[in-house]
Amino acid sequence: MEEILANLCESSPIDPLPFWDHGNIGHCFNQLILNIFPHAVLAVISACYIGTPRSSVSRNIHRPGWKCRIAASFILAGSSVLDLIPAAIWKQALYPLYLEVLASSITTLAWLTHSLALLALYKSSRSFSRGPVTLLIFAFFPLPSLIITLVWRCQTEIGVQHLQPVSVFRVSILCLQLTTLIIYIIGYIIPVSSRQDFCCINDSWQHEPLMIDSGISTPMWQEVAEDGESWLSRFSYAWMNPLMKRGYQWMLNHPQDIYQLPRRLQAVRIRECFSSCWQKKATFSQDVEETAASINRLFVQSNGLPSPECRHDIQKRVSLLSVLHAAFGLRYYSLGLLKLAGSLLGFSGPLLLNLLVSFMESYQEPLSLGVLYAFGLFAGSFLGAILRNQFSYEVNKMMLMVRTAVISTIYQKAIRVSGSSLASFTTGEIVNFMSTDTDRLVNFCLSFHELWSLPFQFAITLYLLYQQVGIAFLGGLALALLLVPVNKVVANRIMENNKEMLKHKDTRVKLMTEFLCGMRVIKFYTWEQHFGTRVYGCRAKELKSLRAIKYLDAVCVYLWAALPVVVSIVIFITYVLLGHQLSATKVFTALALVGMLILPLNNFPWVLNGILEAKVSLDRIQHFLVLTDQDLDTYYSRAGPSNPSSILEMHHSTFSWSPASKDSAEHHMSRGSLQLFIQDLMVIKGTLVGIVGKVGCGKSTLLAAITGELSRQGELVYIGDLEKGFGLATQEPWIQFTSIRENILFGKEYDARFYQEVVEACALSDDLNILPAGDQTEVGENGVTLSGGQKARIALARAVYQEKEIYLLDDPLAAVDADVANHLMQKCILGILRKKTRILCTHRTEFLENADTVLLMDCGRIIRTGTPSEILPLVEAAPKLREKDKRNADKSPTEYIQEEDVEAEGEQPSCLLKQEEEKKEGAVAFQVYRAYWLAVGSCLALSILLSLLLMQASRNISDWWLSNWISSLPHVENTSVRSLSSLPSSQLLLFSHEGLISPVLAPIPSNDTLDVKFYLMVYGCIAGANSVFTILRAFLFACGTIRAATVIHDRLLRRVMKATMTFFDTTPTGRILNRFSSDLYCVDDSLPFILNIFLANVFGLLGMLVMITYGLPWIGLVLLPLVAVYYSIQRYYRRTSRELKRLYSLTLSPIYTHFSETLTGLSTIRATRTTGRFETENQLRLELNQRCRFASNTAMQWLDIRLQMIGVAVVTAIAVIAIIQHQRKLGNPGLVGLALSYALSVTNLLSGLITSFTQTETMMVSVERTEEYATEIPIEPQEGLLQVAPDWPSQGHIEFQQVVLAYRPELPNALDGVSFTIYPGEKVGIVGRTGSGKSTLFLALFRMVELKGGRILLDNINHHVVSLKKLRSRMAIIPQDPFLFSGTIRENLDPQGQHTDTDLYQVLEQCYLREVITEMGGLDCELGEKGKSLSVGQRQLVCLARALLTQAKVLCIDEATASVDHNTDKLLQQTIRQRFADKTVLTIAHRLNTILDSDRVLVMHAGKVAEFDSPAVLSKKQDSMFQHLLHSGQQ
Repeated sequence: MEEILANLCESSPIDPLPFWDHGNIGHCFNQLILNIFPHAVLAVISACYIGTPRSSVSRNIHRPGWKCRIAASFILAGSSVLDLIPAAIWKQALYPLYLEVLASSITTLAWLTHSLALLALYKSSRSFSRGPVTLLIFAFFPLPSLIITLVWRCQTEIGVQHLQPVSVFRVSILCLQLTTLIIYIIGYIIPVSSRQDFCCINDSWQHEPLMIDSGISTPMWQEVAEDGESWLSRFSYAWMNPLMKRGYQWMLNHPQDIYQLPRRLQAVRIRECFSSCWQKKATFSQDVEETAASINRLFVQSNGLPSPECRHDIQKRVSLLSVLHAAFGLRYYSLGLLKLAGSLLGFSGPLLLNLLVSFMESYQEPLSLGVLYAFGLFAGSFLGAILRNQFSYEVNKMMLMVRTAVISTIYQKAIRVSGSSLASFTTGEIVNFMSTDTDRLVNFCLSFHELWSLPFQFAITLYLLYQQVGIAFLGGLALALLLVPVNKVVANRIMENNKEMLKHKDTRVKLMTEFLCGMRVIKFYTWEQHFGTRVYGCRAKELKSLRAIKYLDAVCVYLWAALPVVVSIVIFITYVLLGHQLSATKVFTALALVGMLILPLNNFPWVLNGILEAKVSLDRIQHFLVLTDQDLDTYYSRAGPSNPSSILEMHHSTFSWSPASKDSAEHHMSRGSLQLFIQDLMVIKGTLVGIVGKVGCGKSTLLAAITGELSRQGELVYIGDLEKGFGLATQEPWIQFTSIRENILFGKEYDARFYQEVVEACALSDDLNILPAGDQTEVGENGVTLSGGQKARIALARAVYQEKEIYLLDDPLAAVDADVANHLMQKCILGILRKKTRILCTHRTEFLENADTVLLMDCGRIIRTGTPSEILPLVEAAPKLREKDKRNADKSPTEYIQEEDVEAEGEQPSCLLKQEEEKKEGAVAFQVYRAYWLAVGSCLALSILLSLLLMQASRNISDWWLSNWISSLPHVENTSVRSLSSLPSSQLLLFSHEGLISPVLAPIPSNDTLDVKFYLMVYGCIAGANSVFTILRAFLFACGTIRAATVIHDRLLRRVMKATMTFFDTTPTGRILNRFSSDLYCVDDSLPFILNIFLANVFGLLGMLVMITYGLPWIGLVLLPLVAVYYSIQRYYRRTSRELKRLYSLTLSPIYTHFSETLTGLSTIRATRTTGRFETENQLRLELNQRCRFASNTAMQWLDIRLQMIGVAVVTAIAVIAIIQHQRKLGNPGLVGLALSYALSVTNLLSGLITSFTQTETMMVSVERTEEYATEIPIEPQEGLLQVAPDWPSQGHIEFQQVVLAYRPELPNALDGVSFTIYPGEKVGIVGRTGSGKSTLFLALFRMVELKGGRILLDNINHHVVSLKKLRSRMAIIPQDPFLFSGTIRENLDPQGQHTDTDLYQVLEQCYLREVITEMGGLDCELGEKGKSLSVGQRQLVCLARALLTQAKVLCIDEATASVDHNTDKLLQQTIRQRFADKTVLTIAHRLNTILDSDRVLVMHAGKVAEFDSPAVLSKKQDSMFQHLLHSGQQ
């Protein structure tokens, strides 16, 4: 090295690069260090910007500053070439020729590269700013050299007597260069034109909408991530700085505040690419199939059309894995090269460090060798850091692409799969494919590269170990391999328990879902205790499995910690038995390499488990993707109708809810075994067809058959205008979580005139007027803020607004009062839809008198077809009652309970969402950590911290002991580098996961066997103590976290069970459920895992700082500034990362909510032919979530590269300190080695500390969320002030005295001074318009909402002083909401097991359900999710049977027969009158005939009592409200 420098500079080999020469800075030093080096850096940095893409917007804009800089750069490049000419022609003795040529060449290259970089930036969208400041800084680095050269030339050449022309020329060139640099500065200072929304790249793209807007807010911050950035910016993630700054300034409040995804990651492009690969695979499979078919056709006559089964087989042959491979394989596998290079460079670091150590041991090596090793160490660690970081970044991007492709594919499949095939999966299972299974599949991207790289690392480490101890390593390896099966057994037990735990967790979450959905019924019947006990039972089983998992985990941790020590001792014993002499070198090196071996051995089973999990998930998703699609071409006949005027025809067709395949028997259908047989059905265009029949006869199934949701066998199904689809209003209205207007428009353009007509026709005008924001009111999840009648009318309005030719209306009149039903019939069905074909299923036969045709159905067959006058008398047992027997239904299920809430709840969901988001901003509060500490238990928490301290201390002491051993050995100088070749491997452990290091600095053989034995024995004792503390800490931690999980769940459930009904009405079920599912899973499993790592890192860092300070105080000079940098980086990162993760969580729920919503309304979406729009909406939601995930992942890489650079700085500083100490012969080698070893692993520990702390904070958000519900939600007062008699109320006397009630303080009164008295045994009917306060009377009576004023007396006792449990259990209610729990009929009728089977069968008999239930399998037959085995009418009958079991003196009936036919209804009314003859009965009337025989009728109006008298008196009273209601029902 010295000789090369001496030749280049033409100087002395003793001092080849003099800093000072003849009173000036040395010319050679100036040219090499101050000129060539900065220009080389400028060239490299500039080259990074040459590839910047152009922007179309940047043209035709005058930017003089940029032009100045570009011109200046080209002049500087040209002047350097000019400077080279005289140097080459007139060689002068004053300066070396080769040095001048080298300097001028590099200067020319640098400025030329810089010019091209500026030109590229000028043509890009970056020209709207002054460009990267980095370029300006590096452009001025050569300035000192220029000034020094000018001064030197003036002194040496201009000052001489004979002035040479060449000297003048060269000085002129220097002056020109200085002037040009000044022009460059001026060019930079000149202001540039600016614009508002600066887009980094592809500016035109932001003006093109990605896809049609569908109610999702447009991005606010339009900058595109990564695209168009220079290499330098990409490697350093400088393009992330603006986002990190925004996060630091708390400006990341919305998902739209985040960068747009790079073009390659955008959902629309990935979906197109993936779909095209899928099509190619499908086409290939079809070609193969057609080839086979053509061979078959030689022998068998064929009609030339592939059968549906054939198409399905083709679909089955397209494997998801093969398509993923085709779409992303090449790029993904090529990332393996990055992984390989990064891993190899990881080994190069320790090897170079070892050479450096050998250099330190030998005082005869030249200094240049040490500098070379130090530089190699810097370059190796720098390049390794870049490559490993880029690998992680690229793999993360690949994971995002796979996730987008899989989620889009699952959504696309779900929206296209046939209804009969889809029925074999629950909604939860399908959502799981998109969440859990997709995540597992995506994680495979990481596992695969680990699968080959871990054995690769293992092989290299084994080879190095063999180099150290020969075949003795086989003894330790055998033991390690023997322990692998033990680890595998433990891992398998963990997996088994994990499956068991997840099974119990699923059961518990399912139970909680029903618990929350049926909360109103549970509170009415006081079943909280019973359901709470069931949930606690499931939780106990879940915790039993969790306990087993945590203790097995503790065993794993112990084995992992103990294995290195045991394996090392076995290797040493084998080595001695083979006749070799142990030395310190062998001990330290072997220990280090064994540590390296343990990581792959322990990680490999988990990598395999990850791959197996991915395989299971892949198979599950594949099983879903091969389901038969809804094939309308096959389902419907393309042949014309037999009658030209008909629009719908069915002949000899059989329909079933089971898929038409041989394994269909395996999938038992939720809707029972009902099959539909249609012999002949013909519907003439423009007619109104009524369908009637008893409950469960197949009316809804017929409509599903028309829309193509069933599997068909038979001849012909013909539909006219099939492409337009249908206007469908289902029996259970499907409402989206958006505004009322968006629900009605359903993706169509807003036409104000037609919209107003539809709103009028569907009787929604009055409702919209009372809502806070009119038709812009958000309706909440599943329309939670609307009454049942409103939901039915909105669903009808949506169908009408779609302007289809055929309308399928499934009982839309069931949930509305007489006035509204009459209005809907006249204005809508017979009005706005008069020219359309309408098929109307209903029990309200009085409205079918205007129908053209009526079909009578029974047992899945059409038994009669005719005119209304022919069919209706068969349906109604007493036609004369038709005048009175009107379905004067005010509301549907939730309307009665929530009707007066409408005003409040219209704005509630959005309001609550805002509160939650605000609450979760900023750092997690100290109270949250305190709550978790208390949940663990102070004593236990202190014990855990103490065991951690002892564990870390024993580990540090063991390392100090090894260092001490080295220091005690006699020091002998060793000049042989070769004999030290074993050293590098000893440092490999510095890069290992555990960070347990063993310095190898003095490889001096010791012949003192006693010394070796003594040191080994002490080391063994310390290692043993460390092992004990490790297992103690592991088991204490497991115990503490299980206790915390138990305490947090129990507190949460207790509080939620006591919460007020208002809380459940205004909080979406999903949000509460999130606390019991994902948040609790986090508290159970994720938080303990990451908290364990965080605590280990904290104590590891403390131990490290102590050891470094003790061993090498010098390193403090390097660490102090780095600590400041580290603090600044972590503060930036933590704030931004926290907000990005929260935004990611915030945007994740809408994907699953939208998917669940799609699955719920699938029949409506497909019938209206709007599947494309829903796919687009899913894509937009996914894109928004991917933006947050991409930003969050990149923020981690932004942090990682900066910490790696801190690590590179530390390593380089260590090398410099080592060389200085070597030169000055300072320091204790043992202690220095110890300190260096610790210092080398400081980067990994600092990185781990930030990551684990940030993740702990993120996980703590779950504790924060559970704490919020466990302490802050409003609860009902539980205890009563007065003890009442066991038989209270014995008479059933009710008195309301000036009762005032408001749902919330800020809302108007729902009841305003209500006073009336009901005498014992009296039957009272309650009627009134929507919002008059009928249902609120029941809520007040049951104390679902506390009174604002007045009081209610039950048997002359104020019901406010009685405990809630006693009050509610002493009264009975039949809510209209037919809510059933999954489970048996017995559990639904009598959850607490208080009645005999005879009693249960008796009530079923009275509700006309016994025959149906016996056919299904008796009292123990399963009803399925929400009782879906029964029709809506049958569910209402089960709820009625539930109430008939009660012995209460007061019965409230919110009549539950809305979906029951007239005959059954009449018989049920008779049953109710007989069973409750001596009871006080309050009935909210839906059919006025049910209250005409009441003792008195209470008419409510605007929250007040309008009338209260007998029906006979009120019906005769002129202008009475009751008389008006009666007349409107008879129209």
